Amino acid sequence: MLTVSDHSRDLDGFTYVYSVLSRRAGGVSIGINLNPNNACNWQCVYCQVPGLIRGKAPKIDLARLESELRAFLTALCRGDWLLHNAPEGARVLRDIAFSGNGEPTSAVEFADAVALAARLHGEFDFGPSVALRLITNGSLLGQARVREGIRRLGQAGGEVWFKVDAGRADAIERINGIRLVPRTIVRNLRTCTALCPTWVQTCVFRWDGLPPDDTELDAWLDVLTSAPISGVLLYGVARPSLQPDAAHISPLSAEEFDRIAIKTKEKGLTIRVSP
Repeated sequence: MLTVSDHSRDLDGFTYVYSVLSRRAGGVSIGINLNPNNACNWQCVYCQVPGLIRGKAPKIDLARLESELRAFLTALCRGDWLLHNAPEGARVLRDIAFSGNGEPTSAVEFADAVALAARLHGEFDFGPSVALRLITNGSLLGQARVREGIRRLGQAGGEVWFKVDAGRADAIERINGIRLVPRTIVRNLRTCTALCPTWVQTCVFRWDGLPPDDTELDAWLDVLTSAPISGVLLYGVARPSLQPDAAHISPLSAEEFDRIAIKTKEKGLTIRVSP
């Protein structure tokens, strides 16, 4: 039975397609994992991927991806998969999401994979009730093939969830394991919003027992207000990290989430909170 505390990519026995119970999506999410080699160009401190390595996605077998996705959607929509695998009250498909064990846009075939998913989304006649999503760190938007994939996603009525966990270079390096200046995130975020509706997703937590201070939050909000985003998805550490620095992080309290939400709303931003 799916739970919000287990996002294993191996439960369904496929190479590219998996299912999770998503707090942020509010039901069952069908994931497309273009990084079955557990390779990512970032190493976020809260990441739950086992054996994470630095790198990019391998060559994608698009025919296999289509076969797996079609089979899964058929079982879910025309069989009793939801009855046997999702808890009561959550037996609804909310999205088809490019996510998985690394940065999905690092796949050379990313744009073609988006077109494939959009075609099957239409074939099963899901409409707007089942979102087509990309969950990304946004770092590869300087590449034309990535922009083309996001453009196709926008044309299909999809949306992007763009990771922004911090607004200062030192915090970005500490949290995401990458040296990146905020102005680069701003540039990529603006590019993304011009191609497809975009939400910012942010993971917040205590570091060595301390929550983000006002200076950190203000820098983060400066990045968010630099582009016409649809809103903010704020979430916490509900599952254990499998990264070397995991001992530094711990969950925020409800009051600390409320404080961040209030500051975000004061900037005129829509926010959804999933502690």
